[in-house]
Amino acid sequence: MKLLRYGPLGREKPGIMDVDGNIRSLSEIVSDIDGTTLSEETLQRLQAVDVSSLLIVDSDVRIGACVGNVGKFICIGLNYADHAAESGMPIPSEPEVFTKATSAISGPNDDIIKPRNSNKLDWEVELAIIIGKHTSYVSEEDALQHIAGYCVCNDVSERSFQLEKGSQWDKGKGCDTFGPIGPWLVTKDEIEDPSNLSMWLEVNGKTFQNGNTKTMIFKPAYIVSYLSQFMSLQPGDIISTGTPPGVGLGQKPPLYLEPGDTISLGIEKLGTQEQKVIPHVHDRIVVPQNY
Repeated sequence: MKLLRYGPLGREKPGIMDVDGNIRSLSEIVSDIDGTTLSEETLQRLQAVDVSSLLIVDSDVRIGACVGNVGKFICIGLNYADHAAESGMPIPSEPEVFTKATSAISGPNDDIIKPRNSNKLDWEVELAIIIGKHTSYVSEEDALQHIAGYCVCNDVSERSFQLEKGSQWDKGKGCDTFGPIGPWLVTKDEIEDPSNLSMWLEVNGKTFQNGNTKTMIFKPAYIVSYLSQFMSLQPGDIISTGTPPGVGLGQKPPLYLEPGDTISLGIEKLGTQEQKVIPHVHDRIVVPQNY
């Protein structure tokens, strides 16, 4: 299934994509696409629905973040050896873990706001994992059973905030609009091998990233198991798993985003995103419960 959320920011409704590419409303069946919807029981109930009987939604509607009410947004850094090399950093012996603020979450095609004092705004196409049930001290062998599905994530980054203002990466990762996710949450039954998905990213029509999840150092099952040794994971939590080479920081000379630039990105079977960079004019208003 391809589950999604549509409508104005903060007032998104649940939906599902049909076989013809139409958005169908799930409002009569579930209240939202969030942790409460991602249990095995509810997903099985949705699998049994006759999607063709559901109301078709206007195709021009805004697509929101594919998961709402997110508790944790965890990221894995330097998870591709060639990206670590272009960043001038050693290949990690264990996953590098940092977080993005949940207030960074935005829709897949929403504008990216360049923050005040930003001068090194960068891009990163990533495979994101959506947790489906409570996960604590899970083995790598059982970890995939705890995943509800996958989606595309652009791990937007401000490199001067990230790397030049102390040792904590979070400052350069959690600004408003720095976490576009979606367009869909694709349930795990549709993804035979999350460790073999092609991925790409373009800026203003030029390809900068062209990789595959098969070159990840730490695979999705290992990442979920690893994180669960240090914290419990809850339904609806997001884990973004790292990016292949080709980010702006790695260009020679480095190349960064400016207002007016357009980023297009996608992952095989998971859909595409497109964002325009705009200057910071006023603070973004977010409804805390919905993103």
